[in-house]
Amino acid sequence: MRKLYISATAVFWAMVFVFWAGSVWSPRAEQPTVGSADRAISAAELARHALPETCWMAIRGGVYDLGAYLPDHPSRPQVIEPWCGKDATEAYNTKTKGRAHSKSADEMLINYRIGTFVPDGH
Repeated sequence: MRKLYISATAVFWAMVFVFWAGSVWSPRAEQPTVGSADRAISAAELARHALPETCWMAIRGGVYDLGAYLPDHPSRPQVIEPWCGKDATEAYNTKTKGRAHSKSADEMLINYRIGTFVPDGH
């Protein structure tokens, strides 16, 4: 029984080492950066994406396609839907309750970036 315990413990720690080594030495997938999508999107084009299924929002100068994300948002999609097709910077910055979104929300938002918001007339 003692040999079984020692063998199982050795195998366990060997597997821990293998998984750790794999995570340390595996190549990292490059995350998109804020500047990676440089397509200029006007307010008129943004407004054409005001439905929940095609929801685009301008936030802090970027435009994000959030249509696929709405059902996964922690709050009800109906909270976000009025901002589809609009500049939602203030709503995003305050959650319309004076609280900022988390850093992880900011990092997740980058994955949905499709361009840069260029208000009409600028």
